[in-house]
Amino acid sequence: MVWEWAVLEGGPADGIRARVPERARVLQVTADCPVEDNAQGVRVAAIHVYRRSHGEPARYGWDPASP
Repeated sequence: MVWEWAVLEGGPADGIRARVPERARVLQVTADCPVEDNAQGVRVAAIHVYRRSHGEPARYGWDPASP
């Protein structure tokens, strides 16, 4: 498997560099959300989608319309 460094642009992960495999077309970034104490065993995460932009170096732009 070939890995490369990519930069995420926009959204909550703006500026983060990540190693991505095989020129992935879409990345999913999750951010844990706090829950109340009575939510035992439950985890909530916000999901953000980043889509690969054309060109080099590898860049992924935030897609605010994705779920």
